[in-house]
Amino acid sequence: MSSTSDRAGLRGQLSLAGILIGCIGCVIITASSVYTALKMGSLPWPTIFTSITALVLLRAVGRTSLNEANITQVIMSAGSMVAGGLAFTIPGAWMLGLVDEVSWVEMLAVALAGTLLGLVCTALIQRHFVEESDLEYPIGVAAAETLLASRAGGSTGKKLFGSMAIAGAWCVVRDVLGLMPSLVAQLPVPGVAFGIQMSPMRWAVGFLAGRRSIIYWAVGAVVGWFGIVTGGSMLGVWDVPTAQGIVSSLGMGLMMGSGAGVVVRDIALPLVRGGRASGSGRSARGDGFISRLISRYDAGVLALMAASAALVACFVLGLSPLVAMVVVLLSFVCAIMSAQSVGQSGIDPMEIFGLIVLLFVAAFSEATEVQLFFVAGVIAVACGLAGDVMSDFKTGQIIGTSPRSMWFGQAIGAVLGTFVAVAVMVALVTAYGPEAFGTDALFVSAQANVVATMVSGIPSVPAFVIGLAAGAVLYVAGIPSMMIGLGVYLPFYMSISTVLGAVVRWVYDRVCAARGADDEAAEETGVVVASGILGGESIVGVIVALATVATGLMG
Repeated sequence: MSSTSDRAGLRGQLSLAGILIGCIGCVIITASSVYTALKMGSLPWPTIFTSITALVLLRAVGRTSLNEANITQVIMSAGSMVAGGLAFTIPGAWMLGLVDEVSWVEMLAVALAGTLLGLVCTALIQRHFVEESDLEYPIGVAAAETLLASRAGGSTGKKLFGSMAIAGAWCVVRDVLGLMPSLVAQLPVPGVAFGIQMSPMRWAVGFLAGRRSIIYWAVGAVVGWFGIVTGGSMLGVWDVPTAQGIVSSLGMGLMMGSGAGVVVRDIALPLVRGGRASGSGRSARGDGFISRLISRYDAGVLALMAASAALVACFVLGLSPLVAMVVVLLSFVCAIMSAQSVGQSGIDPMEIFGLIVLLFVAAFSEATEVQLFFVAGVIAVACGLAGDVMSDFKTGQIIGTSPRSMWFGQAIGAVLGTFVAVAVMVALVTAYGPEAFGTDALFVSAQANVVATMVSGIPSVPAFVIGLAAGAVLYVAGIPSMMIGLGVYLPFYMSISTVLGAVVRWVYDRVCAARGADDEAAEETGVVVASGILGGESIVGVIVALATVATGLMG
């Protein structure tokens, strides 16, 4: 994208005011995201909140461009993905007593290497996964609807901000006042975390996600948890702990296989067929999978960034050249899986991808335990950025923002977020000590705890291999094995809560049809309200996190 129009778009949409506002917001969002990820074991997607905040602040300084607001929110939100990648992996090393082997220098190297690889991967795959695919990108679409609704004002704006207020009040009652449990309808099913999350954000994701993706997700959850765990243990085939190991291994295998299927169906086969795209329903140019973002100059820059990430992995993290090369190559495969997952469900299981590569490296190399955590962290950061920027690209496609401008915004926010996230991680472990991280500690760090557990190896290698093969075959056959894998792997309460949101969407569509409502208007209203719900919970989460971090550090 080196044409005159591209350069004009860059100048007109990436402004100094937007960069300044975006950087200030990035510091705040990234800091709060570190805490949220460690404390709650989740990372609420900040896109909706940052979209609204960016537009409001830009209007306050006399700027009203939606494209400028879009890029400003990209800068704001990018650092949160770096924060998630670090928080979901590195604390696992502290839990194993390796705190003295993880300095701020190593954490910074992990974050920088992951950021560089994430930016390279997204530049390469943007065209295929946004412009040429039929992926829904529910969060990206919701962000676009949020910006458009904010501009439109009137009844649409009232619906947006009204739903934000309701969701925010709900979360205050739940998280601040403690008058509402976070999980209800729990049932004592052996080995299955059965319940429903009292999370408007979770329901909104299910509402916005495509129906087909949710169906396969639900199938994976039922087969994995009730078929393998409950059914197998009741029949005496295996005990519950063994069944849980099989489920987690099978789920990881399905997701890894889905990534392999993408490489086969969407990269290898089109190249064999002379550049004809497969699976997107649209023809591609001879440059196939590579994004229109890439010129020859860009390709050189991206190659330099990938090489820099490999050098950081070798000389700062102490990985062997072979392991560093494997991490670089697999970051591309995992970025593809991340884009696919976010495009279908709005969820980016970045720590799962980190786990997969960690286990692969552990199987063929002599990397130390702490180095395995570094590997997982690099991949998690890269995948977090991949999912974030793909969703942002979808928003930009809808409202007409320059992809190049958005990529530059992502780079600014990600690099700034790298330093902020590391600083907050160091501050927290210094203030509370490594014993504050763990299952029964102040910071639950659920994902990092899983990584710490898995450092010893895959619970069931046969199940992982079966999932790997099945995931690739299913994807090539046109079945979203990534969604099946998510259902198999994630705790059942997460899956059923997301499915509940999809059920609400089905009922909403039936009611609108029965009343003879205009399909397009009904669709817009539903998306706007769901977008407001996402924004409301995000706002409260950011405020609570900031207040708690400030109180803890001052105390």
